[in-house]
Amino acid sequence: MTHSPASINPHAAQPTSLLAMGKSLWRNRQLIVQMTKREVVGRYKGSAMGLAWSFFNPVFMLVVYTFVFSEIFKSRWDGIGGEDSKMQFAVVLFVGMIVLSLFSEVLNRAPGLILSNVNYVKKVVFPLDILPVIAMGAALFHNFISLGVLLAAFVLFNGYLHWTVIFIPFVLLPLVILTLGLSWMLASLGVFLRDVGQTIGIITSVLMFLSPVFYPVAAVPERVRPFIMANPLTFIIEQAREVLIWGHLPNWMGLGGYTLAATAIAWAGYAWFQITRKGFADVL
Repeated sequence: MTHSPASINPHAAQPTSLLAMGKSLWRNRQLIVQMTKREVVGRYKGSAMGLAWSFFNPVFMLVVYTFVFSEIFKSRWDGIGGEDSKMQFAVVLFVGMIVLSLFSEVLNRAPGLILSNVNYVKKVVFPLDILPVIAMGAALFHNFISLGVLLAAFVLFNGYLHWTVIFIPFVLLPLVILTLGLSWMLASLGVFLRDVGQTIGIITSVLMFLSPVFYPVAAVPERVRPFIMANPLTFIIEQAREVLIWGHLPNWMGLGGYTLAATAIAWAGYAWFQITRKGFADVL
């Protein structure tokens, strides 16, 4: 079996086209699935409850949100009334936290992906560009477990489920694409600039309060609302609530435009990663 010069020379130029990105993901799909499974199982390795923690963690968080916002803050959400409004507030808030956690978990890990897998950098035949995809796969696994907990809580509180929940994958897809693009870029930058890991942690923490997680967009003063709307999480959080909580169809035009922009960013992030990866071995 022979290898092309690009596969045996870590300093050779790597393909950067959108087609090359798609081909790489498809060609390595089995490896991605296997390593994602290992990533998920490895997170709970050695614990007595194992994968059960992936279920109990979101359950615990939902219980905490319900208690804090119903008994301590006594919060309300516009459009929610009745005696169960406090519990409903926790469910609405949990939707925002699920979207935020998907975004922040992947980005917080991105700067250290290459640094924590130096052995793969030396193995030049290993497709380094799939490492962010594996991190995304693990995050999606936990994300959908949290969604299951959310839907169970919604049925418990309301006794029904909106049929529009079937659209939630389409709502999350643009965010997944965007996050992958940013993850490729941060994974590369993290090799050359070690401060990136600390910086992105601060940024994702700030985004938690600049996203409509704890409050509706309508509650934001008009003068600062454009800044909140410019947050890439805002639209996805609002659309997730539309299909999960309010039972409305998603904004297909908005999702389509978001997906196009996210794809462009993903391509740019992938291209940046491919261009700079030839310097990984020298730095590490």
